[in-house]
Amino acid sequence: MSLAIICPGKNPDSWIQVIRELDPDLKIQVYPEIKEPEEVEVALVWQHPPGILSTFPNLKLISSMGAGVDHILTDQTISADLPIVRIVDEKLTFSMTNYVIMGVLNFHRRLTHFQENQEKKIWDMSDPEIEVKIGVMGVGALGGDVLEKLSFIGFPVVGFGFSEKNDSEYPYYSKSQLGKFLAEVNVLVCLLPLTPETESILNLELFKQCKPGTYLINVARGKHLVEEDLTQALDNGYLSGALLDVYRKEPLLPEHAFWGDRRIMLTPHIASVTNPRAAAPQILDNINRIRSKRPLLNYVNRSRGY
Repeated sequence: MSLAIICPGKNPDSWIQVIRELDPDLKIQVYPEIKEPEEVEVALVWQHPPGILSTFPNLKLISSMGAGVDHILTDQTISADLPIVRIVDEKLTFSMTNYVIMGVLNFHRRLTHFQENQEKKIWDMSDPEIEVKIGVMGVGALGGDVLEKLSFIGFPVVGFGFSEKNDSEYPYYSKSQLGKFLAEVNVLVCLLPLTPETESILNLELFKQCKPGTYLINVARGKHLVEEDLTQALDNGYLSGALLDVYRKEPLLPEHAFWGDRRIMLTPHIASVTNPRAAAPQILDNINRIRSKRPLLNYVNRSRGY
């Protein structure tokens, strides 16, 4: 039995080190140097090449390296009966929430505006704050924590999701109430899982329903956003700016228009990064669970997409 680590473009050394510390006897093979595919029973993956998992005849479990699993679910070659699990890490939640709070405070206290004034040597004390009400799309573990922490700071918050909720601690709108949700807020945070229903949801038609000058923060997946629609929404005043951490194609190509647009703040998919030391015990626990035929941790429901 061996564990295959497949993460093109990422350095797996820290993962290998931690896993070997916890289980020195577990054999690890790293893509593309997988010489004994028949021994692979568990695959730990991030942005794997589509089709590679079907080359392991004895594969019993697929684990994402992070909280997201859309990179796995879009691979049509994966057998429908293969279980998929993901990583749930409190540090992921901590980092994601802090990133969103940073973006909200930047907009609320107009830091980008005052940085531009500094460059021009302009002393202007007028309008130091923008009154904000934050709408969070996606109220799972990450979105729920964002709502809680922003509310604790003192900001009014509203949640949105694709399912009905009767027990939400905060005002909540379901799919049929999207227009009402957008009319409530002027900061829009996307933390939705990527599913066929949510792909390209951040589009021009949605932006037209926003309060004029709404600020967008996308920390979910690049495929949620129709990128050319964002530029058009900014040009037309539907949005006043955006903070983006994820993109349809990563890394962002040098010729991409976003690089030169001062209305858009870019970060290179670093809002929340999985810590191998926190994730490795979950992976090894699930390996033991698959061996003993016990329920898996953080099992992914394929029909929901998370």
